[in-house]
Amino acid sequence: MAETKADAEAAFDAFIENYQVKYEKAAECLKKDRDALLTFYDFPAEHWKHLRLSDREQFVARLIDNVRRFMRT
Repeated sequence: MAETKADAEAAFDAFIENYQVKYEKAAECLKKDRDALLTFYDFPAEHWKHLRLSDREQFVARLIDNVRRFMRT
């Protein structure tokens, strides 16, 4: 993971440059959503550990809980 937003932007650009020829549609989709994908870096670094989820099951469980909570109200 990049230490700063500038590093993340450079890595993003390098990734697009390397894979755009082989995966044109995927690269275009990523480029279109670049700002949303890099929003993470707009938050202070001390908050990053709370923003990331490394466990997909945890993500799905949270998503289901949120949907259920909103369905009740």
